[in-house]
Amino acid sequence: MDWLPLLSTLAGATIGIVATLIADRNRWKHEDVKEGLRLRLDVYTQYTTTVKVLGETLRALAEREHPSDDERARALRDAFRESDIAIASERMWLIAPQPVVKASNSVFHCLRSICDGYVDGTAVSSPEGRARWEARGKAAARMRKLMREDLGVGPLTERHTPFLDDYDDPTAQ
Repeated sequence: MDWLPLLSTLAGATIGIVATLIADRNRWKHEDVKEGLRLRLDVYTQYTTTVKVLGETLRALAEREHPSDDERARALRDAFRESDIAIASERMWLIAPQPVVKASNSVFHCLRSICDGYVDGTAVSSPEGRARWEARGKAAARMRKLMREDLGVGPLTERHTPFLDDYDDPTAQ
């Protein structure tokens, strides 16, 4: 019996199977990377949206008239608790790389400081209030920059939110 045709067939089949397995593995890795990016984009979007909405809510509540200081404090604390910032933050802690987690945690603490300041009676337009908002703006800009780097998106050339003084200056908008 001639073994050469049989060995050639077996070698060809082995090469075909190995090539298919390598191609499948590469395809799986590529899909895994894409799915990871999609998941992080979802988490980042949820977090940045929650941050934005919570900030606007805190500012609106602080500017609103309340029957008492206790009512104002309760409304602000309730808004913070009900904003889902804790859920969004936990998702960040589970999914995001360390630099993004650190930056998002900084934004969280800035919002907490804003809320606590308003609870303590700080006026929205006071220097202390403006300083807290500016700190939040800088922390959020850093967070977005790190998120964009993680997602492989280029940097932005403009600021997402204008400085607080820009709201009073129509030429800045």
